[in-house]
Amino acid sequence: AGAETVKRAVELDLASRFQESLVCYQEGIGLLLQVVKATKDEAKKHRYREKISEWLTQELCRDLFFSDGKYHKQIRIEENATGFSYEKLFQEYLTETVSEVWVEDPYIRHVHQASRYSLYNFVRFCEMLVKGPCKVKTIHLLTSYDEGSGRSKQVSSLEEIQQSLRNYGVTLNIAFSSSIHDREISRFNNGWMIKIGRGLDYFKKPQGHFSIGSCDFDLRRCHETTVDVFHIKHTKKM
Repeated sequence: AGAETVKRAVELDLASRFQESLVCYQEGIGLLLQVVKATKDEAKKHRYREKISEWLTQELCRDLFFSDGKYHKQIRIEENATGFSYEKLFQEYLTETVSEVWVEDPYIRHVHQASRYSLYNFVRFCEMLVKGPCKVKTIHLLTSYDEGSGRSKQVSSLEEIQQSLRNYGVTLNIAFSSSIHDREISRFNNGWMIKIGRGLDYFKKPQGHFSIGSCDFDLRRCHETTVDVFHIKHTKKM
């Protein structure tokens, strides 16, 4: 997972998406450091350390840095916590100047896959954007294909969302990639970027169809995760 995350960081850096690249570098190297700490085989430790050193010293990673230390806000969502709907997390950053949104989440997939309702969650995310106060005109979604027989249902469901958004004057651009990793990154054209450790699917299933929290996500219990917030003006490339 750590190696795949760093690989994604390189891809983002080559695409000049520097702030997202730095997030991936940090997370990937952090994962590898955890492996080094847990590994008892000294030969493996040495190989891992050499690889980490290589990534830390290569130009792509070295030229990226934060400008002043005020770049980062982290929100910790505890297990079974409530009060963390999309509105609570995102609306502080969705100012009236926001007209374009980018979403990366590999699990916007089939609605019936085990324990995941990410298509429904993506609809809720889009509903938040449509309600404002931002004036979103374009949403870019990058996700991965559902595995097996669920692919056609996934595609048709996304096309349905696309058509529904068109009725509200919003264009949804959909792209698929096999290389994005298990995370969700949202970027807004006002410079804010939000990364959620579990992606959009950090809510637990309601206890029943008619239980409190089944409709209002502020009352829905959450899985434990972290939310990291960055702004492009606090990152630089030399």
